[in-house]
This record gives sequence, structure tokens and C-alpha cells, in this order.
Amino acid sequence: MKISILGSGKGSNAKYILSEFAKGKLNKVNEISLFSDNEASNFSQLSLEFGCYFKHIPTSEKTSIIKDNYEKEWIKSISNVKPDLIVLAGFMKVIGINFIKHFKGQIINLHPSLLPKFKGLNAIKKAYDKGVARTGCTVHWVDETIDSGEIIAQSTVELFKNDTLEGLTTKIHIKEHFLLSQVICALAETQKINPQ
Repeated sequence: MKISILGSGKGSNAKYILSEFAKGKLNKVNEISLFSDNEASNFSQLSLEFGCYFKHIPTSEKTSIIKDNYEKEWIKSISNVKPDLIVLAGFMKVIGINFIKHFKGQIINLHPSLLPKFKGLNAIKKAYDKGVARTGCTVHWVDETIDSGEIIAQSTVELFKNDTLEGLTTKIHIKEHFLLSQVICALAETQKINPQ
């Protein structure tokens, strides 16, 4: 299975996946490529460190949604590497409808809450401010709705009274690394792409 990972920032999840891949722990994954909307993201460095393909694709700063010619460029660039699975991991733009239709049933997203709770941005802070007993992370299929696609797997984190927001964020990131790699492993093993 060929995977493309899309991200916007530090790329900690991408780094974990690449590390597992380098150790031969991702079973039938045979290629990983990286794409970022942010030229200052860590994806360029990760591509050098792990020897994988990377491309920075700009987006409009005026909107949070990738659309118009920007969307066409994303579709073209990712189509060129022919991924079986597209992984959104810390990707801070909303992908457009045409992108979703073009790669229908091939896109998964990692979200830092137990969906359907705390959709959208700042999910960890929302859970922390609400004082919930538990939160966590979710991997789900991407459809035309934001953070509402079919849930694949979830991992739970307990929220204790003495937890800080930073501490909770760290706990969730650790869970994210394991959960996302497990889902990728399972999908690669079964070659199951979501029949939407």
C-alpha cells in the first residue's frame, strides 16, 4: 500500500509513522510520501531524514478551504504519486469537495477528541475547558462533512484534576501516534479502502 501524509506543522505523527515504516513495522506499506500546505512545516526535514518524497503545495491564505486552482494543484500533485491511502495528520486546511470526490473512500483523518464530541479546531482545549472525565483521539474516514465521517478507531485518555492543558495535549499526542499507526497497519494488511 502507498500512503500520502498531509500535514501543516511539526509532523510528530508523520515522524512516528515514518519511524515505524523504517523499522519494517507497517506490514504491507511499501511507500510513503509527504505533502504540506506550510512551507515552514517540518515535513521537508522529515523527507530528508527518512528519504521519502515531499512536496509543498501553497494554498490561499484568504480561506481555510482548499478550493479553485489550489484544489486542482493538490489533486494533480497527489494523483502523480498514486497513493492508495491519504492520511490527514495535523493538516490545518479543510479539503474541498472535488478533492474528496476524486479520492473518494481513500482519505482518513486523525482528530484529537472522541468524536462526535469536540469537532473542529482546538478540540483538546475544548475538552479541557469542559472538564470532561475522558477524551482522546479518533481516526475516521473523510467525507463532505467536517469531522463527521465513519469512525474507524478511537483511543481514550483520562483527564485528571491536576492535569494541565499542556499535559493533556502530550497524553493525547502519544495516543495519536499509536492509534494512527495501528489503523494504517490494519488497512494495509487488509487492503480495505472504505466503500463509500
